[in-house]
Amino acid sequence: MKRILLAALMLSLMSASAHAAGFDETINTMTAPIAEWFGKVVFFKIPIGDAALPLVVLWLVVGAIFFTVYMGFINIRGFKHAIELVRGDYANPKDAGEVSHFQALATAVSGTVGIGNIGGVAVAVTVGGPGATFWLIMAGFLGMSTKFVECTLGVKYRNENPDGSVSGGPMYYLRKGFSERGMEGFGKFVGAFYAIGICLGALGIGNMFQSNQAFVQFVNVTGGTQESWFADKGWLFGIVMALVVASVIIGGIKSIARVTEKIVPFMAIFYCVFALIVIFMNYDAIPQAIANIFTGAMTGEGVVGGALGALIIGFQRAVFSNEAGIGSASIAHSAVRTNEPVTEGVVSLLEPFIDTIVICTITALVIGTAAVAEPGFALVGQQGIAMTSAAFAREISWFPIPLAFAAMMFAFSTMISWSYYGLKGWTYLFGESQTMDRIYKAIFCFFVALGCMVQLGPILDISDAFVFLICVPNILGLYFLAPIVKRETESYFARIKSGEIKKYKHT
Repeated sequence: MKRILLAALMLSLMSASAHAAGFDETINTMTAPIAEWFGKVVFFKIPIGDAALPLVVLWLVVGAIFFTVYMGFINIRGFKHAIELVRGDYANPKDAGEVSHFQALATAVSGTVGIGNIGGVAVAVTVGGPGATFWLIMAGFLGMSTKFVECTLGVKYRNENPDGSVSGGPMYYLRKGFSERGMEGFGKFVGAFYAIGICLGALGIGNMFQSNQAFVQFVNVTGGTQESWFADKGWLFGIVMALVVASVIIGGIKSIARVTEKIVPFMAIFYCVFALIVIFMNYDAIPQAIANIFTGAMTGEGVVGGALGALIIGFQRAVFSNEAGIGSASIAHSAVRTNEPVTEGVVSLLEPFIDTIVICTITALVIGTAAVAEPGFALVGQQGIAMTSAAFAREISWFPIPLAFAAMMFAFSTMISWSYYGLKGWTYLFGESQTMDRIYKAIFCFFVALGCMVQLGPILDISDAFVFLICVPNILGLYFLAPIVKRETESYFARIKSGEIKKYKHT
């Protein structure tokens, strides 16, 4: 069956490549009016001085602040215990679930750490100046609490299937949670609505955007659009990437987790090492670059620009430095082996810390130190990942090569994680079966390759809008179910303190 799936995929891609040139232009022309209207509705903006804040972003930020306070700053008091859980101190292999705490965390982190961590941060800094970094960090800190609530609910309301597999995420806790409160019809509606949104998001920003940007980086380091042999062979790059993705996702969450638990630490360390080398090569500029982050955050430009850069641009364009409130990561966390839902909520605290507070801050310092060492560097016309690449090349000419490698690794890891998110939305809508499973995976791999062959425009905008639209019912559900999470949390930590829950002794 695997061979048949791969053969069908190759044939369909070869056929699609012949028509790709006119396909994207036709589709983009047809969908442009829809994307423009949909974007205006989802990202309805509230004027704030000379700037405008999308209402959906305010919805996410207010939710993050509320959950941080309501849960007693769980993002601080739960941090040490999160490390203990990831280390396996309380892990019982006999608990229900499919993956370990570390594997669940690695899968979720791989879904949030993407191209945007390299390029999106540069956009944020360009828009809001160095002060944007401060607000980016604050968004990550507050988002830890939202992530805690949704991932705890993901485990609590997950379905445990007869074959030992599990299915969880917002579509399940929204349906079951609202049903418990006598709103069964509304629960079914928002559950299905979320499932549709996550499917579309998985094919767009979790798939096509990632493969497209990986291809762009590959072309850039192999000679650019003028000299690279691959410049007009997106179909070939796409087929190879689709086959690699297929080889991982065919095995399901266990296969994905086995890959992410190895690739995530490697790619994070790999990228951070090269970034830190660049930063310390500008060691004289480090104090000023850090000072600019804080002073810039307190100025009018920093406050407005920081909010726009770190929150609007960051959330909208696949930064995934936060992702809290969207609910997607709770799908991966739901697969964990545990009988205590709070444990995975605590583990999920580490996710925004790693991808936002650590990786995005390091990227910002790469650009910030370069800008201090060479005033006007950030204004030379480079945008997104090109600016980050220029900051790397400024120190050592060949450094954009490892940066491009890291970008492709980030893109690959994001795609395999989002394939699982989309799959769970798909099976929620059409039922759990091997047939539905295979159909979705074939569609997903086709879109991986398609992303390398077409110009992304309105299609990606629609996908973006859907991902942020589903945060509306998700946050609403989190408000309704927060008292349950708080009771579970108080009970869990009380049992830890009393000694009722002990560290598991591994033999």
